[in-house]
Amino acid sequence: MTWASRFKLFGGVVFVVVLVAAFTAVFLARQSHVTSTSASIAAEKYNVGTDYSGYVTEQFVKAGDRVDEGDPLFSVKSLSVRDFAHSANRAKNASSYTVADDGTITFTAPVDGTVSKVDATLGSFVEGGNLLATVDKTGSLFVVGDYSITPRDYQRIEDGAQVDLTLPDKSTVTGTVKKISVQTLDGVAETEIEVDSAGLTQGSHDGLVTAGTPVTATLQLRQDGTLASMQTAVVAAFAKIGL
Repeated sequence: MTWASRFKLFGGVVFVVVLVAAFTAVFLARQSHVTSTSASIAAEKYNVGTDYSGYVTEQFVKAGDRVDEGDPLFSVKSLSVRDFAHSANRAKNASSYTVADDGTITFTAPVDGTVSKVDATLGSFVEGGNLLATVDKTGSLFVVGDYSITPRDYQRIEDGAQVDLTLPDKSTVTGTVKKISVQTLDGVAETEIEVDSAGLTQGSHDGLVTAGTPVTATLQLRQDGTLASMQTAVVAAFAKIGL
């Protein structure tokens, strides 16, 4: 065999090794993570409601407004509390409202946050037990993602595992697994995962980071058993050929 033939043979072997290693690396990459079937940004929500029926006489906020704890949200005039305004002010949850002597109840924000929903309007009549508004607490944003995975892959999910969150503008922030819940249907683990991320700052990324924004959540799975051995072998192969 001539030297030219030997070089061609050697080059062919190297090419095959690189090709196989590349395909194996792609296979391993696909096996090392799972992408959500659906995911969106959520927030810790505080509902503000009234125990007393009456008419809305003041509306201080609308959906999307930022509020501080104690800021007024609504005032409701209720004749049913006029005669015991002082005792109503001493109620357990009186920190979220005040009652005037004429029966006007002023409801306030329970936390710093953003008004995500308004259920009452100025001049409307509200029944006792109805909601007036919902406030999303500042600094409480997280992601809820749904996944359809095999029971085997479910066992490879770890608390604190990395999750890559892709926003609608294709930018990515990194988070970690906070909570896992699962139910198995027809051999498939329908899994819901809550993800914490320091990169979820209200209003960032041109306003995309807010409750309700859809995202893609890519969960990194633990590598173990055969997959881990294959990954080690591929890394070693690349090292030997200088890649």
